[in-house]
Amino acid sequence: MSDIHPTAIIHPKAHIGKGCKIGPYCVIGEHVQLGNNCVLHSHVVIDGHTKLGKENEIFPFASIGLKTQDLKWKGGITRTDVGDHNTFREYVTIHSATSDGEVTTVGSHNHILANCHMAHNVTLGSHIIMSNVATLGGHVTVEDRAIIGGLAAIHQFCRIGRMAMIGGCSKVVQDIPPFMTADGSPAKTVTVNKVGMERNGISDEAQLAIRQAYKILFREKLTISNAVNLVEKKMPPLPEIQHLIKFVRTSERGISK
Repeated sequence: MSDIHPTAIIHPKAHIGKGCKIGPYCVIGEHVQLGNNCVLHSHVVIDGHTKLGKENEIFPFASIGLKTQDLKWKGGITRTDVGDHNTFREYVTIHSATSDGEVTTVGSHNHILANCHMAHNVTLGSHIIMSNVATLGGHVTVEDRAIIGGLAAIHQFCRIGRMAMIGGCSKVVQDIPPFMTADGSPAKTVTVNKVGMERNGISDEAQLAIRQAYKILFREKLTISNAVNLVEKKMPPLPEIQHLIKFVRTSERGISK
């Protein structure tokens, strides 16, 4: 049985999983699916066609799955899908997608601090930390194990690569490659994320290759196209290097240098 406070307002058609704890003054809409053992502390609003997995913890005044702020919204069914074991602190907002059939997606094991915002059509991976007041514009993609510093703002359609780290108060207007650290306004890639790679078990061989790739991409004053070709030619075909090469080659907004 779930533990539901008598002041909570839950639509009779909403699906509430086993063992959930729903605190005072929470509001849950008709099309919401809440997985087992989720905790909503108080004053949480979850609405729209929104699905949360198991064991998510949501703190007061967070808002998940409501209508996008995008002025291009024309109606239809848009969705918000959230995985398992996430923490959403106070005043976090996650908006549904813009166009009929589209989805805003959040993975699992993320730690999202107070006042963070995820706009329409965001794709957030897993094991990500967003510090207070970090903001993701529409269609932003954040890969697994990235860290976004407090008050950082990520421009629409940008991508943040795997294990990248964004400094606090940064203004990100282009893609940040995997395994790198970026900072500034506008943000520039300043070095490799050495600590992040060590904490996540990246091998010494791969770390050395990534440092060498960084020097080629960001220190040799080559065009990105020529630099990535040189990385592919000189670096061992490790999975991390292959991921870095693919990320850079598929960039549409360009790489932050």
